Amino acid sequence: MASGRDPGMNAGADADAAWMRRALELARHAEEHDGEVPVGAVLVLDGAIVGEGWNRNITLDDPTAHAEVQALRDAGRRLGNYRFPGSTLYVTLEPCVMCAGAIIHARVARVVYGATDPKTGAAGSVFDTLVSDRHNHRTAVVGGVLAEEAAGLLTRFFRSRR
Repeated sequence: MASGRDPGMNAGADADAAWMRRALELARHAEEHDGEVPVGAVLVLDGAIVGEGWNRNITLDDPTAHAEVQALRDAGRRLGNYRFPGSTLYVTLEPCVMCAGAIIHARVARVVYGATDPKTGAAGSVFDTLVSDRHNHRTAVVGGVLAEEAAGLLTRFFRSRR
């Protein structure tokens, strides 16, 4: 998938929505091309995409192949590091506990997510993993960015499989 850069973007709501739109494109890719649950993620550092991912659990026979982990792995390959201080991860669904742990270890500064995950969300809805003060790294969290569109993708996906 292509990466992008927009030097005019700042950390405001407009920029968050723009990067989330890219994550939504990746979520659609997961469903349309791979038959995966439509979740996409984009890691942005200094106004540029440094990592992208979409759910690939089924495709790769890998329970850890969530969109967030895929984006972090992509960034690691591109940047030659496993830590990304100052970065923002945009993901269409609130991260689970596994992904939250990876985000913390990667030193991601900020997570922006779309839809809340009422069953396994770890950014404050069910678990407080990302927002816990028990970690030596703090990750800021913003939820609900383009939430209706993100939730709609998931609702349609699961409805079509019932």
